[in-house]
Amino acid sequence: MAAVNTALVVGGGFSGMAAAIRMRRAGIAVDLVEIDSEWCPLGAGITINGATLRALETLGVYERFKEYGVTSDGVDVYTAEGASIGRLPTPPVVGSDVPGGGGIMRPDLARILADATRQAGVSVRLGTTFKEVVQDAEGVDVDFTDGTRGRYDLLVGADGVHSRLRELFFPEVAPPEYIGQGVWRAVLPRLPDLARPRMWLGRKVKIGVNPVSPTRMYMFLTEERPVKTHIDEATWADVVAGLMRPFTAPDVQSLIQYVHAPEAAIDYRPLGNLLVPLPWNRGRVVMIGDTVAATTPHLASGAGIGIESGIVLGEELGRHADLQAALDAFHARRWERCRMVIHNSERLCRIEMEGGDKEEHGRILRESMQALTASI
Repeated sequence: MAAVNTALVVGGGFSGMAAAIRMRRAGIAVDLVEIDSEWCPLGAGITINGATLRALETLGVYERFKEYGVTSDGVDVYTAEGASIGRLPTPPVVGSDVPGGGGIMRPDLARILADATRQAGVSVRLGTTFKEVVQDAEGVDVDFTDGTRGRYDLLVGADGVHSRLRELFFPEVAPPEYIGQGVWRAVLPRLPDLARPRMWLGRKVKIGVNPVSPTRMYMFLTEERPVKTHIDEATWADVVAGLMRPFTAPDVQSLIQYVHAPEAAIDYRPLGNLLVPLPWNRGRVVMIGDTVAATTPHLASGAGIGIESGIVLGEELGRHADLQAALDAFHARRWERCRMVIHNSERLCRIEMEGGDKEEHGRILRESMQALTASI
């Protein structure tokens, strides 16, 4: 007898969709509720590493990813003046022939996974979330905001970094704190010779570009901001252009003209991270993704570790007749990998903010990327 026959996923982001797809593959009847009636993620582009491409392959959506996104190997690194520092290798991942990385527009990836979620047989309800959750030894009763009720063997909380479920079931966990760095993102015309991601390293500012289609790329720019303050959206393009101007690299200079265009769709996010101590479950309620393991973007792994966690949870639920045994196995497979990504991403962040040792920065990048190639 399976440990779980019915499950509810709260949150239709990347980790929630991955869990739903993989649990359906294990024969579990899955409901997914998403509060956004449009199921439309915000954001520009997203950088995907080889480990995440492998996870998408596991979910059966890698070929569709290639239709909409771009894959590549390696990252070219330059000084702010445009001198080549070298090519950071993206080593092959274990158990797959996928390339070392790629890029795609975030809404495109969300749509690919949403289609796969429905095709897997998940019952999706949009514009709805939980109102009240009460569990006992045998199941979880949920009252929904649309007035309906349901009972499930397991509730999977995937409602993001500002999770209401985490507030309910992990009240001792403080919300993520601002780390002192922000990231700007924009969608720009693709540089003619851009075959793979490219980064320019300033003292406290880093600029990168990644192709996301034959004609477009997305730019990411990290900067130190010691205090989390409101930045008037009307000034965003001017702020980004001002941060780019000290970079005398010709490619960077050539891009400044595009940041004021509406198509740039500039987005700003203050950065923070979160790692909730194990266990990530309270009885029959388990948390995955940014809900318990949110990282800064320095290893291009935030979405990736959430998708992996959804896959691993579904796999272990399919392998074990006892729920706690399945959750214990899930925790054992996910803790160190998530901890490594969050810890190393924070260290990279602090080196960038402090204008620190670029040799250490490069070493942490290389060691982390190698570690991510391991099986999940």
